[in-house]
Amino acid sequence: MKIENKISYVTYQTFPAKTANSLQTISNIKYLNRNGFNVELIFPLRSSDSSNDLKKIKNFYNLDEDITIRGLKHNLPFGKFKYFERLLFLISHFIWSKNTTKTLQMELNQPKSYFTRSDWIFYFLSRQRIPVVYECHQFTKFRKIIINKSLKSKKSKVIFLNEYLKEDYEKKYQLNDNSIVLHNGVDLEYFKNSEKNINELIFVGNLKRFNKKRDIHFLLRAIKELDSRYTLKIIGAKESEFYELQNDIDKLQISDRVAVLGYLNHKETVQELVKSGIGILINTDLNIHSTRYTSPLKYFEYLAAGLKILAVDYEAHRKLPFAENISFFKNSDIESFQEALKNLNLKGSLEESNNRKISLDTRAKLIIENLP
Repeated sequence: MKIENKISYVTYQTFPAKTANSLQTISNIKYLNRNGFNVELIFPLRSSDSSNDLKKIKNFYNLDEDITIRGLKHNLPFGKFKYFERLLFLISHFIWSKNTTKTLQMELNQPKSYFTRSDWIFYFLSRQRIPVVYECHQFTKFRKIIINKSLKSKKSKVIFLNEYLKEDYEKKYQLNDNSIVLHNGVDLEYFKNSEKNINELIFVGNLKRFNKKRDIHFLLRAIKELDSRYTLKIIGAKESEFYELQNDIDKLQISDRVAVLGYLNHKETVQELVKSGIGILINTDLNIHSTRYTSPLKYFEYLAAGLKILAVDYEAHRKLPFAENISFFKNSDIESFQEALKNLNLKGSLEESNNRKISLDTRAKLIIENLP
């Protein structure tokens, strides 16, 4: 592979991990590779489960490609103590990013570009006028300042995950041609036609976001009020969450209509999706990242699986591609949920001809087009 076709993906994430963001990173790397780029994944070995064993990574993510991975030592406090986790994360992230960028600068075999989800990696590389793309998924006030300082380099670019991220940044700082909006996408490989239970609702993902509940218990109450032909499947519950969920299910007397599953790998999850009929997007309104900035990976998987989609009525969900196919309901409002379910008959699922528009292969090509 020629040096000009090399990208280093440097991130403070850990691998393997049971998170949508780690799957998103691995899947994007997979399709950057397929589009002719040798991508090296560089990350910290910051937890007891972290590994730079390629075989382990491939098995965990059902990955066929022989990607290049480099796990770096992480002799820093985050992950070693139960207290002050947020503070220790911020300190450790800063130090690791600074040390890592120094190490990368000393290497002779420099890539064409760097790609990162780390604001500090973006900042330190930008300061050295090294070509780098930063994928922005969330905002803090401080992060806006870091991005603004980083974009003073003409070799730095930002991918905003949705329109509101870009819009809210531009309220304070000016953007030229060094940014694009690019939603998440989906790996279409595992999505095969299957016989569907059109009355099965399905939710996939962690039951908490930013340590706040996603309001799954509202779904249980809503199912209780629906016609008995409707069932619900929840995928992603942690072992510690089973008891509380099962207790609520038993109290509501809906144990025959609700199935709660733990973590499934991507391939297993898709097998459950394609058999279901209705996908659920739900979050509480306690965090602006959930209401305004999100572009959920599960949404694109729901589309690829041919599901009809029910979503809580948040600004971010209204901005999703093909949002005209979504039936929206008011947050924590069972009557609104019931009405939205009835309105699904007026909505269509995504036509198969549009799958290419939401594919990670298309997303990878757009990333390549915008490399500095």
